[in-house]
Amino acid sequence: MAAPRRPSGGGLRRAPQDGRLEEINKEFLSDPKFSDEEDLEEKLAAFKEKYMEFDLNNQGEIDLMSVKRMMEKLGAPKTHLELKKMISEVTGGVSETISYQDFVNVMLGKRSAVLKLVMMFEGKANEGNPKPSGPPPERDIASLP
Repeated sequence: MAAPRRPSGGGLRRAPQDGRLEEINKEFLSDPKFSDEEDLEEKLAAFKEKYMEFDLNNQGEIDLMSVKRMMEKLGAPKTHLELKKMISEVTGGVSETISYQDFVNVMLGKRSAVLKLVMMFEGKANEGNPKPSGPPPERDIASLP
């Protein structure tokens, strides 16, 4: 008899985090400061999915290594100093990790943080410039710089 299969992708571990993030989303939905935001519920759902994708340790915070992985995945690797500056900009310098509240505030906020710009254009950059697969094309001496 085969052993029961576990869900892939940390489904069991993500369930409590999903609930916590959903509670935070409800707080944003009831906050009068964001009442004039268009499609707020859809935006919050998208933010939650994106946040959970980069919360590697499922602790409800995006740390330096998670931001590093995100930037590498986007094809824009950054140094540790640049990553620390990004996190400091998002958190206001009070934390070394990005909480979900900070993340949503940046994404909904009027000020343009680096992280917000990266997240907004992630899809557009990937659509227009697919990475070629397979070995690189052969080159001759004349095509070299």
